[in-house]
Amino acid sequence: MMEPATFLYTFLLATFFLYTTLLLLRKRRIPPLPPGPTGLPLLGSLPFLDPSLHTYFADLSKKYGPIFSLRLGSKLTVVISSPSLARAILREHDDTFANRDVSASAFVATYGGNDIAWSPNGPTWRMLRRVCVHEVLSPSSLDRVSGLREQEVWSAIRRIRERCGSPVDIGAEMFLTAMNIVTSTMWGRTLEVDKEREFIGKDFKKVVGDMVGLLAKPNVSDFFSALAQFDLQGIQSKTEVLRGRLDGIFERMIEKKRSGEGERAEDLLGVMLKMERESGDSKTPFTMTHVKALLIVCTVTNLIQHFPFLLGGPNGISKVASLVLCFSISFLWSEKSLPYYSPLG
Repeated sequence: MMEPATFLYTFLLATFFLYTTLLLLRKRRIPPLPPGPTGLPLLGSLPFLDPSLHTYFADLSKKYGPIFSLRLGSKLTVVISSPSLARAILREHDDTFANRDVSASAFVATYGGNDIAWSPNGPTWRMLRRVCVHEVLSPSSLDRVSGLREQEVWSAIRRIRERCGSPVDIGAEMFLTAMNIVTSTMWGRTLEVDKEREFIGKDFKKVVGDMVGLLAKPNVSDFFSALAQFDLQGIQSKTEVLRGRLDGIFERMIEKKRSGEGERAEDLLGVMLKMERESGDSKTPFTMTHVKALLIVCTVTNLIQHFPFLLGGPNGISKVASLVLCFSISFLWSEKSLPYYSPLG
């Protein structure tokens, strides 16, 4: 009979050889990664990231070529910097590369990624895309609320003109205008009383502003998946609190709509609630969770995309001022006039 110590050594040796063999076979089956910086153990290239990521990646592409890989914590990242490769990935092989990891805060904010931005490619995503393209964001739906958007633009112009001769924070004004446009478009006609609209709008703007800040904040949970459950920075818990406050605002709007108040409303909330009622028997229904997640995503993406890159320094500010002056003088201005104005580029 084999001695226990001998048996243990034999077992460990056999396990080691088996593990090594499987590892070598696995490496042979997996194609090699694109070239890229080695980085540090555990941290990867995180300590070397430049705040101007596009510049940092452009410099790396000069060294490693149009496609390269790097580790950001425990996450493998592949960067494409060639138009032909981008076309191949985004168009020719879109199904293969469509899915991506949801950031920890975005997962909480969108009710578990139940929105068009983060849903995995499949029946649910296709349903959400169909709802957005053909119903919520269709030209006819947007045209129905164009008057609300124009009203908010005129309000912004009046605010700026009233402060003629005094310094004006154009960035803050653009953020306020964007927020007003978003809220008016989503439920502007559900709240028919101006005071009520202003009261709810204030709370909504504060919550969304805080949520945008949390979504944009670097989160250790996004780079080290094993640490996400501990929420070391408290970002997920703070996002959950803000989402709860937004949920309360949405429930209030939905209740008003369902109770018949603002039934004539042609805002986006009305369109989505109609879709939610009509899709109950479909294989992939459009649920109330999808309604709320889309409301959050529409708001946040509008604020992130519309105005941070609009000004482009002092030259951009002077162009905005000229545009505002032009709009102020032209009493015939409407959205249809926009193609006749030069872009702020």
